[in-house]
Amino acid sequence: MADLKTTPLHALHLELGARMVPFAGYEMPVQYALGVMKEHLHTRAAAGLFDVSHMGQVLLTGSQGAAELEALVPQSILGLEEGRQRYAFFTDSNGGILDDLMIANRGDDIFVVVNAACKEQDIAHLRSGLTQTEVTEVADRALIALQGPAAEAALSRIVPVAEMAFMSVATLPSPFGGLWISRSGYTGEDGFEISMQEGQAEAFARALLEMEEVEPIGLGARDSLRLEAGLCLYGHDIDTTTDPVQANLTWAIQKVRRPSGARSGGYPGDGLIGRKLSAAEVDPEDARRVGLVPEGRAPMREDVLLFEAEDAALPVGRVTSGAFGPTVGHPISMGYVPARLSAVDTRLWGEVRGKRLPVRVASLPFRPATYKR
Repeated sequence: MADLKTTPLHALHLELGARMVPFAGYEMPVQYALGVMKEHLHTRAAAGLFDVSHMGQVLLTGSQGAAELEALVPQSILGLEEGRQRYAFFTDSNGGILDDLMIANRGDDIFVVVNAACKEQDIAHLRSGLTQTEVTEVADRALIALQGPAAEAALSRIVPVAEMAFMSVATLPSPFGGLWISRSGYTGEDGFEISMQEGQAEAFARALLEMEEVEPIGLGARDSLRLEAGLCLYGHDIDTTTDPVQANLTWAIQKVRRPSGARSGGYPGDGLIGRKLSAAEVDPEDARRVGLVPEGRAPMREDVLLFEAEDAALPVGRVTSGAFGPTVGHPISMGYVPARLSAVDTRLWGEVRGKRLPVRVASLPFRPATYKR
């Protein structure tokens, strides 16, 4: 752990008895005294506090920021209204996904949050592509996520957030200084992400944890919550070997940016992605991300190979994420299979410890989201 970075909440994690693990170059809490199962269920029932300070926070300033950023992503950034944010992804020249990110229009600037493991390359990518825009890494602010049905009530005791809708952003004064707040839930729950000066992070977190409905939550429950919500984890469910069509992320590409749209193309990999979006027929062998439910009680985890038949010689796909789903009460997985095998209830076989076990394709998400629309 000696070479790992720490977040402003590191001492608090240790005080709370967290089990720490290496993650994306940081020492991070994987679970607390409650344990992963109870942390997961508590987030679904009340409110969970997550330290996400390891993620990259970036400000883009300049009149050409939206136009230049739109040349790096398939999303509509010029059409993003002030006070709103959007899920997006960087693509490469082959249509592969370099990273997924959140982009917020704050009026005077664009606020971008990128994944921890990719932030150095993402910032370099932004600086290379945005030649008329100032790209500033925000290095002095912590980032905390508060997720769950009681998140609004808890956070409202500190700042007025009840009027914020899903995917809205605001900067609000508080006893802990100015808070940059977005309302989006990466657990499938209603939730908020709050950026504050790093010197205020521990006091802010303690104020929330003093509330009866709030518990600290680690990376273990984060993964199972995201999996139930059918959300991709970069480096596992999406990467440069998967394009947005294969990953079933085309919902995140607005009509204006599609082949028939007014501002179509112009981003890396637009040729391949555009052809797939406008194709009259789907290539039956092209991969698709699907939900998977093993028929037994044993989870099928990352890298389990998938076969079309119990005695098939060659695999047709693989699992990219898998765990027991505490809310749904059974094992769940996500993975890639050929489009011809992607229909719900298609039966496949996963190879676990040398044994072929049945698994069926399921619709995503495994549990409906509860965002505040």
